Amino acid sequence: MCSDCKNFIPKGSRILDLGSGSGIVAKTLADFFESLLVGVDIKDSRVVNIPFKIIDGKNLPFRDNEFNICFISYVLHHVQDPGALLKEAARVTEDKIIIYEDLPEGKLSDFICKIHGKSFNYFFQKNDENGKFLTSQKWKEIFEKSGLKLVFEKRTSSIFNPVKKKLFILEKV
Repeated sequence: MCSDCKNFIPKGSRILDLGSGSGIVAKTLADFFESLLVGVDIKDSRVVNIPFKIIDGKNLPFRDNEFNICFISYVLHHVQDPGALLKEAARVTEDKIIIYEDLPEGKLSDFICKIHGKSFNYFFQKNDENGKFLTSQKWKEIFEKSGLKLVFEKRTSSIFNPVKKKLFILEKV
């Protein structure tokens, strides 16, 4: 991920890791980019020590443009209203929003995404939701409706991986 993002995250950036989970990716980003990073999630699941705040999954307790970069790694498919959360992410971010997502493009990929969404939500979030895995085109529609412009995209999974993984780089319009 650091290699994927090296042209989009300047050293010393202020980074918000939205949905930081264990914090491992956040710590790696902070070290690689020599950045100030804050992780947020709906519960504290950190296994590494990073600056962290619990959020309600809808509102971000930060000032407008407090961060240069918002990093969202495999999180949006677990969010009830990804468009609303993206608008919040845009509010607190002055430069780029970086998103990694699984895409249910193809029958096997769709099946695997559904199993992942249901099992993750049941075991970790303790609810019966299935996750909202969307195609690349649907994400692009949500980005546009959220006032964000897609400036770069890249497939990050190998052609042998049945689940297509994609990186999206967004800016405010």
